[in-house]
Amino acid sequence: MNAGRIAEVLAPLTQLAGNSPRLSASPLVLHDQTGRSVELPRFLLCGPEGGGDRICIGIFAGIHGDEPGGIQAINELVEEIENDPSLVQGYQLFFYPICNPSGFVHRTRCSSSGKDLNREFWTGSLQPEVRALETEIWTHAFHGIITLHSDDTSRGLYGFVDGAVLSGHLLEPALLRAEKFLPRDRRRTIDGFPARRGIIHSRYNGALKSPQGLKQPPFEITFETPQEAPLHLQAEALNAALEAVLTEYRYLVAVAQNI
Repeated sequence: MNAGRIAEVLAPLTQLAGNSPRLSASPLVLHDQTGRSVELPRFLLCGPEGGGDRICIGIFAGIHGDEPGGIQAINELVEEIENDPSLVQGYQLFFYPICNPSGFVHRTRCSSSGKDLNREFWTGSLQPEVRALETEIWTHAFHGIITLHSDDTSRGLYGFVDGAVLSGHLLEPALLRAEKFLPRDRRRTIDGFPARRGIIHSRYNGALKSPQGLKQPPFEITFETPQEAPLHLQAEALNAALEAVLTEYRYLVAVAQNI
């Protein structure tokens, strides 16, 4: 695998992690089908203390190797946080910017095994990337899971929601914020699913998410940008959506604690 392209695109994060007291790099080491060791990038960011237990969020991008917008959005978000740590007060964020390293290197949707990894979760998959990420989701018991994608069949923003009831309350303000950069997809059917105002309450089987049966399921949101849009606008839209979710969720948690 050509690690040079991965190192190049993650250079901003790696450089920040080397100088920041808040951000650290801690890649996951996988073994591919040939037995070679492969790193799956992971970065941990701890915001300033917020007066209670930290809110733990997992943010995943690059599960399809030909969708770089989410990777760039994570780079930009972390840089903004470094300039203004109050954006993540009370948060602990786990970033997984390239969940499909072999697909990213070859600019393909699927991994080098030919599998669409976003159809493999919680299916008993033997794919090393999937098994590693499933372990992360189990281990960290995230309060929220956010995945970043782009869609070559859409000309606008939209999203999937699942998990906790409040997921829908987070997606609407996030899409509203992101619309400053790209239009919203307002079709009644998107990607084969019924949709309302760009919000879909269904999910592909095997998509990256938490396992079923949790007593306290996390909120789960998938953002989709139009793949044909300029990359910098996709990244800015996703960045704006992420900031909106972090702001809204912290507010909802504070309100709940005061009820």
